Amino acid sequence: MKIAVQLLMALIGSAGFGLVFNVHGKKLAFAALGGFLAWGVYLLALAFGTSDYAAAFFATVAVFFYAELMARLLRAPVTVFSVVSTIPLIPGAGLYRTMDALMQKDYAAFGQQGMYTLLFAASMAAGIVAATAIVSLVKKKPDLKSDAIR
Repeated sequence: MKIAVQLLMALIGSAGFGLVFNVHGKKLAFAALGGFLAWGVYLLALAFGTSDYAAAFFATVAVFFYAELMARLLRAPVTVFSVVSTIPLIPGAGLYRTMDALMQKDYAAFGQQGMYTLLFAASMAAGIVAATAIVSLVKKKPDLKSDAIR
């Protein structure tokens, strides 16, 4: 039940941000579904015993593949789906705890929470880079005519 609520909130939260970013209709539904997918992959990776960082990496890779697919199917920019779909993964709670520790002058907790937030965001960035590199490699087709004729 707890997982179902989390997935539903990821879907609703992504849809809300989609509306803020002026995404409408079928694109909004699929972008919100991407948020559902992102959180689902994140929870699944955690269930298999990975760290938060690895789970964020895998979820981001899955989201960016999903965004590429939806962009082609719905003839829309990839960013429509990628930005809205990654919303559930943004480490907002970690950033809040980092800033709260700083305001409380608890520098040990500030360093610990800050490092967690930074590494989580870096894991997401690595997922974006990996997915983008794979997609660009798949898109790039070798020019067989120029090499074969010579």
